[in-house]
Amino acid sequence: MRKIGFIILIILVFLPNASFSQGEKPLNLRKFDRRLFHFGFMLGTNYSTFGLQRKYVPGQTDSVVNMTTKGSIGFNLGVITSLKLLPVLRLRFIPSLSFQERSVKYQFMRNSGFVEEEVQALKATSLDFPLLLKFRTLRITNFAAYFLAGAQYSYDLSSNQDDDQVPGELMLKTKKHDWQGQIGVGFDFFLQYFKFGFEVKYSHSFKSILFDDNTYLSNPVDKLYNRVWWFSITFEG
Repeated sequence: MRKIGFIILIILVFLPNASFSQGEKPLNLRKFDRRLFHFGFMLGTNYSTFGLQRKYVPGQTDSVVNMTTKGSIGFNLGVITSLKLLPVLRLRFIPSLSFQERSVKYQFMRNSGFVEEEVQALKATSLDFPLLLKFRTLRITNFAAYFLAGAQYSYDLSSNQDDDQVPGELMLKTKKHDWQGQIGVGFDFFLQYFKFGFEVKYSHSFKSILFDDNTYLSNPVDKLYNRVWWFSITFEG
């Protein structure tokens, strides 16, 4: 929550510099939109969780009373390359590094009638490669709004897919590779020396990332999807 508060603070600091009236403030970065390429960087926080679909296998998953997922806050950073296609359309490529954590909680019914809980926490350190179309409004003095849509490939550097299972310490495994659809909205503020932006995006896996190795943890899971909310600030020159 501190990271989100920090982002909001930055917005409040820079927001007074963005003008909605042509007569109140001078037009900053007048030649900015004429350039074909723009470069910059992105900083942000994320909230990641799982989308989970259960599977019922008689004799194998009967003891599973309930399964729930829990998300956590992480952070991300990336480098921006923006290509102008049309006055209101840009193609953005933002190679990024993100840190995420989410968990799955199992509730098992034992023979004694006692419900036992087990939590599987999965951390991810991902290289993300989003390719997005940015549909932006025309400038209103030093302000513009935009919509994002595209796809992202992610490679989880800390995936446990290839780790060996240890009896008594079994783990829920996820795949290294993931393809996600991504949509979002944002706002650009043209300041005196650079363009500042704030955006919110949502990502969802196209395919399940569950690595099914036939354990009591993976058998009750039919599909497991990455779901991530991204809150980012951008700086472009």
